[in-house]
Formats: sequence, C-alpha cells, structure tokens
Amino acid sequence: MNRQPQLMDITRMRDILTPHLSQICEHVFMNSELGMVRGDHTVFSLLMRQKPPFTINDHRLGIIMSGEAEINFNLQDRHLTSGTLVYIGPGTIIHPKHLSSDLRVFGIGLFSNFPMPFAEGQMPSAFNGQVHNFLLPASEEDIATAQHILDTIWQMVHASNDYHRPTVTALVAAQMHHYNHLFHQQADQLASSRSREQTIFDRFLQLVTQHCAEHHQIGYYAERMCLTERYLSTVIRKTSGTTAKDWIDRALITRIKIELRHTDKSAAQIAEEMHFANPSFFSKYFRRLTGVTPGEYKSIS
Repeated sequence: MNRQPQLMDITRMRDILTPHLSQICEHVFMNSELGMVRGDHTVFSLLMRQKPPFTINDHRLGIIMSGEAEINFNLQDRHLTSGTLVYIGPGTIIHPKHLSSDLRVFGIGLFSNFPMPFAEGQMPSAFNGQVHNFLLPASEEDIATAQHILDTIWQMVHASNDYHRPTVTALVAAQMHHYNHLFHQQADQLASSRSREQTIFDRFLQLVTQHCAEHHQIGYYAERMCLTERYLSTVIRKTSGTTAKDWIDRALITRIKIELRHTDKSAAQIAEEMHFANPSFFSKYFRRLTGVTPGEYKSIS
C-alpha cells in the first residue's frame, strides 16, 4: 500500500474535539506538537463515534488509571486494565471494541512535528519502529514514576502558551526511557518462558501486519523467517488455532476496509496498490470474506 490512511492524526483529532472543548477543556491539552488527555472519558466516547478501526502516525504513551477496555491492536485483541502502561506507535491499526464507563487515561501524544529529544539512531529501542505497540503491567512505583513525569509535563504546558520546550522534551525523553526500561525488563522475563512456537507466531504476526498489502502468500513470510512453508503453517495453526492464510486475510481485509472507509480511492486503485491481479479478483476476494462488495461496503460506511 502506497499511503496509509491517518484518520486519527492531529488534524482529525482537533476537528473531532474542538466542538466539545467547553466540556473537556480541563482534561485536554492540544497544540501543533503534542496533545494530552487527563482522566476524562468524554474524549474516548467522541472517538468511538468515528467508526473504527483507526490508524495513527505518531507516538502515544499513557497510563490506564481506572476502568478497562477491549482493544484490537494490529489484529491482536488486548485487554487493558487499571495499572497498565500503554504505548501505541506510528502505523498501528487500532480497533476499540469496548470501553468501560469508568475508563480514565492519563496520556500524551507526540505529533509528527514534535521535536523528538534524540539524535538520529539514538531513539530508545522500544520506540524505533520495530515494535508498534505494547502494554506493560506495572508496579505501583513504576506507575507513580510515569504519572509524576506526566504531571510535570501537564503543569509545564499549562504554565504559558510559550512553554519551555527543552524542559518538556527532556521530560518526554525521561518518560520514554522509563517505558523502554520496563519494556525490555518484561521482554527478558517473557523470553525465559515463551516457547519457540509462540516466538515464531509473534514474529509472523508482526511481519503480516507490516507487509500484507504487498505479500498475500505464506511463502513470503516463511522465506523472511528462514522456515519452510509447511513448518510455519503447522506452528501458526498449533499456536493460534487458525491458519496462517486466515491471519493474512484478516490483516489484508482490515487494510482494505480502512482504505475504502477513509480515503476517496476507487476499488480499482486499491486493488492495484494491494497487488491484486485485477479489480474483478479484488472484488470477489473482498466479497467472499465480508459478504459485501467493496462498493457496497463503501456506501454503508
């Protein structure tokens, strides 16, 4: 796919939230560089009305302060609960399924023109693009540290319209290093207990999310992972209960739905960008997996 739709970038979020600022102004901050939300459920209610799934092109870090949510990140259903640190990075496809009425989040979004506080190649590895998103169940002490940093940023950006950016970027760097440390700590713990099969499945799903638009067959993924197609197929079915082709189809249909719903592209253009043989085959493929044609889906979206 040549261009990823970016429904929930800064421009789209501003359009959604601006008419409601009188209700949420005490809980939301937003300028051209960053946005913050502090404990208000209204923001998420407004976003849920926008017909998910969504994609983002920026970095978002937050804390689940209370409540819970069921959200699909890049084809994986995740259950978010109080006491969890969350990171969602560029390119993530987000499909909220359920948000509890008592969900409260304290978080920050670093938009595309935010002056990132790292030299080229020095970004903490959890944020360098190899990992699109993660959840970190954290101790009370680790949650308190993350909250303290966000509290300080919140105070800084509200102190004046021309807040001191070097201080804010330094605080952002501290938060990212904090998350990065906890991410690798969790990864080390999981590595000691995770089976080889689970590791293969996780890697396969990551590759499918990144490359499904260009590569529809399992052979590509098997070659990238230096495995035979037969072995990879066996591991995926054993680990997930679903075939590798089903996972590829799920990812591809999700991408197609986003293109149909959130862009003005024709079915023929999407078919070409997604490397289908022709528009007719594309339409039959979409209808077989969704029950409707691309045109019908676009009209009812």
